[in-house]
Amino acid sequence: MQRIDAHQHFWQLDRQDYRWLTSDLSELYRDYLPEHLTGLMSQGNVEKTILIQAADSLDETYFMMKLANQHEFIAGVVGWIDMLAYDAVEQLQRLSQQPKFKGIRPMLQDLSDPAWILNDAFAPIFQALIDNNLSFDALVKTEHLPYLEQLIKRYPHLKVVINHGAKPDIASGKTQAWSDLIRSIAQNPNVYCKLSGLVTEAGIHNNYVHIFPYMQHLFECFGSSRLMFGSDWPVLNLASDYPRWITYVEHFVQAMTPAQQQAIWNNNAATFYNLTL
Repeated sequence: MQRIDAHQHFWQLDRQDYRWLTSDLSELYRDYLPEHLTGLMSQGNVEKTILIQAADSLDETYFMMKLANQHEFIAGVVGWIDMLAYDAVEQLQRLSQQPKFKGIRPMLQDLSDPAWILNDAFAPIFQALIDNNLSFDALVKTEHLPYLEQLIKRYPHLKVVINHGAKPDIASGKTQAWSDLIRSIAQNPNVYCKLSGLVTEAGIHNNYVHIFPYMQHLFECFGSSRLMFGSDWPVLNLASDYPRWITYVEHFVQAMTPAQQQAIWNNNAATFYNLTL
């Protein structure tokens, strides 16, 4: 079955968009562009991807849109807008004119206030997302989940997908609060979750045996109809690599029905991001 990678990044260092990307991250401190991914996709039977923002920069969003228009395999782009700007809705409306633009992702994990997203001034932006059938990618950790749940209940028609399973602290094993909050949030039918990013949170325990319980919890909470495969490449390279993560997911889904596997590998991303394949 063909697969969609629902979460990957590209960046080009000389653009200077990426304040977080410093030389001490030696594995990541280089250009990662389409020509660096296509071979890995072919090996993993991945046909399409969703390209996700990696900088709080509107310029980077337009850079991603340019790449998407040049490469057929990029089925959609999740970008960034300045949600605090006076023209935030206009930024969103301009981007929404491009068919491959699928939604936004503020970098919530990097903000000091875990409740930032509940700012009442953002109401017109969320309404514009709903009106334009666009999505909201939630880049969150455990401490953000109570506020994300409030947002979800405030906008029950907003399409929300939790990135990287909300980054459970696998390395420490202190994940009970994460587990409970994920179970509660998953009761909202407008919320999906990406099966991605877990190896990066596992520290030295980045093997399948240690990661499996967290994959299983996400599956138990979201089921096969709201869980989608993503690689988080090239951030993935900090702890693993593209072929190995695909092997982990293959092993995880092998006991499922063909329909469930197809949903996780392909259909859920296609549905959530309203892809034209």
